[in-house]
Amino acid sequence: MGKTGFLPPLMFLLIFTIFGTTLSSNSPTITSDQRALLALKSRITHDPHNLLATNWSTSISVCNWIGVTCGSKHHRVTVLDLSSMDLTGTIPSQLGNLSFLILLRICHNSFHGSLPTELTSLHRLEYLSAGNNSFSGEIPSWFGYFPKLRGLSLYMNNFSGVIPSTFGNLSKLKILLLYRNNLKGQIPKFILLDMRQIEYMSSSSSY
Repeated sequence: MGKTGFLPPLMFLLIFTIFGTTLSSNSPTITSDQRALLALKSRITHDPHNLLATNWSTSISVCNWIGVTCGSKHHRVTVLDLSSMDLTGTIPSQLGNLSFLILLRICHNSFHGSLPTELTSLHRLEYLSAGNNSFSGEIPSWFGYFPKLRGLSLYMNNFSGVIPSTFGNLSKLKILLLYRNNLKGQIPKFILLDMRQIEYMSSSSSY
């Protein structure tokens, strides 16, 4: 009878240990960031300068990979800048797992296809620059659901259709570059009303 009193604490400790291990394994870490970037690397079909092929290696810390910057506080990927690397490929859905990403810059490459909806998981994203590539299809309406987005650059692609009405949700937007696509229709009223808020950069911009 005296030993039964120790059973609940022992059971509690066992349950807590199992729950803690499960929670830890499901929580995003720098390892999940690494997997997301390796998924991107696997989608690169042409890397003429061997930038990712030689540098994006599991033997090197993700935070030391070319084009990658990590935050000092959480030690997670906050910036991915692959601009002007002459890369060809597509964007994988796993990129949406970079949950601490603030800036995604993939402009001046030859990325093609569509942008995956999983990118909507990037709730901290403030700047997305995908200009001068070969993305196609309609401009995704889900771009309008990035609460912190300040800059959106999609110029010189093959986007078609109209500017989504959801862009009216982007209350913090300061930069919007959509020129040299196959867009049609009129500029939405919400953009005309917010022109004092939005800074249209010149066509020579490399943002």
